[in-house]
Amino acid sequence: MFKKALIFLTIIIVAIACSSSDDSTGSNNTDDGFDRTALLTNVADNIIIPAFQDLQSKLSALDTAKEDFLNDKSTTNLETLSDTWLEAYKVWQHVQMFNIGEADNVGGSEERGFVSFFNIYPVTVADIENGTSSEDYDLNTSDYFDAQGFPALDYLIHGVATGDALPLDKFTTNSDFNEYSAYLTDVMAQMITKNNAIVNNWESSYRNTFIANTDSGLNGSFNMLANDFLFFYEKGFRAEKFGIPTGVFSNGGTLPEKVEAYYKSDVSKELALEALTAIEDVFNGVSYTNNTSATSINTYLEFLGNEALVADINNQFAAVRNAINGLNSNFSQQVIDNNIQMNAAYDIIQAAVPKLKVDMAQSLNIVIDFNDSDGD
Repeated sequence: MFKKALIFLTIIIVAIACSSSDDSTGSNNTDDGFDRTALLTNVADNIIIPAFQDLQSKLSALDTAKEDFLNDKSTTNLETLSDTWLEAYKVWQHVQMFNIGEADNVGGSEERGFVSFFNIYPVTVADIENGTSSEDYDLNTSDYFDAQGFPALDYLIHGVATGDALPLDKFTTNSDFNEYSAYLTDVMAQMITKNNAIVNNWESSYRNTFIANTDSGLNGSFNMLANDFLFFYEKGFRAEKFGIPTGVFSNGGTLPEKVEAYYKSDVSKELALEALTAIEDVFNGVSYTNNTSATSINTYLEFLGNEALVADINNQFAAVRNAINGLNSNFSQQVIDNNIQMNAAYDIIQAAVPKLKVDMAQSLNIVIDFNDSDGD
């Protein structure tokens, strides 16, 4: 009888232990004493919301420039449209990582979320051409995720269509000039609609939901934020801006046509540096609007006694910036002229991945929620 009771007691203890372990992905079971509320408040109020609001303002200015151009299709107005496109594209670098809340609910692919409507590149020109010639396209379908957003505007503003001599010809002498104008208008409307929905959601309700969710598990706001941060560094920044064009992930050599902003690729370096600033600011809790800093990932690491890791990560970011500054402003030309140097920059960027995805993630008990399939 005593033996049966002992066995029964052992089963209960094991069951309780397993139940406690299973809770690790959904509740605040590891109370380390850190004030996650302060971190989430700073990131929401001083980084995420102001950046999305600025994108809203920049997209409005871009839409105005678009209307001015369509009303007077001059080279001067096209250049103004290009300038406002670049200003909005730079702000985009500061919001792309935040695939949280409404950004994750507006549609798009499962992995990329709202990015599907803003920055899937390289753009598929054939889809734009087919859409304009047939006037049959739906920007909300997956077939057109790579034919809209900033890359589509890049082609429309800077690219030369088949049979044309200049970018302007698409809107003036091309047989489908009216359809190109309509496509330009639809792309802009899509971007504004999606971003407005995200801004409105943050301002009306999601801010409070995000800050209140201090759970340490997989569905806690900090874990979601950290995963988006890591995903952007590894995929959106390292792989897409550098690794793919330089040929790291392909067996067929370099791919200079796959740089960001290919048709205006003399700004690809500028966009990459802007993205790096966004990464550094989130890590160090730097305000989007006034350059002051408050509680963020670095503070959390320091609270846990990992000051050396914080310094190591920031030093690596500095090395990344130095490497990028040494590249051609045109990444496509850089790959063509000196891909060895582009590869060297990639290697320096890659060196931060284990510091972030292993050392930082383990220190903060982050549960990685995205697949790693590119062999790093």
